[in-house]
Amino acid sequence: MDFFNLHTHQGTNRTEVVELVNQYPQEFNRDIPFYSIGIHPWYINEESLEVDLVIIESKLQTENCLALGECGLDKRIDAPFELQQMVFERQLLLAQKYSKPVVIHCVAAFQEVIEIKKRLNISVPLIIHGFSKNQQIATQLIGSGFYLSFGKYLVQSASLGTGLEEVFKKIPENRIFLETDTIDKGIETVYELASNIKGISMTEMQEIISRNFEAVFERK
Repeated sequence: MDFFNLHTHQGTNRTEVVELVNQYPQEFNRDIPFYSIGIHPWYINEESLEVDLVIIESKLQTENCLALGECGLDKRIDAPFELQQMVFERQLLLAQKYSKPVVIHCVAAFQEVIEIKKRLNISVPLIIHGFSKNQQIATQLIGSGFYLSFGKYLVQSASLGTGLEEVFKKIPENRIFLETDTIDKGIETVYELASNIKGISMTEMQEIISRNFEAVFERK
């Protein structure tokens, strides 16, 4: 593995890249080599919820399913927040049961996510994907044991000057992942940008992400 893509919606099937392709219970593609599967808060369907959770639990027991997700909380959508919390918590408990990391979508609900992790005593790795917030939130999440994945917003920040580069620069090396999500760029582009921000070589960045991959996804 030369590169690891923590979160993408479109696999490329390149041998040098391990891609964690996002899948949904009702749209499962068995041909994808490695994937995460979960109920995104945008797509909660109460009518199919129980069936979706059964599908997720079944897939979590397979080797090709590396993580549960993306799932999480989003205060900027119409779905009732209480419903989102219930669905999120049930998925976290499944991840805990099968010792799978969790890829989390979080919008304006970081304190709630931290509280739920603590209340449910979740010990599997939790990764906030697409992180784009300030240093204070990053510090709170790192202090609560979360990992942070950077991609689309880090690329945008490099051209727009939003300051996310300074946040990324301060994140401990053992707490970062990189991703493409929905951007039309290869994961190598994200690695190169991340390397430049950290002031290290591409090889060093590859080694950092590889170690984090082993720690989170190849736990014994």
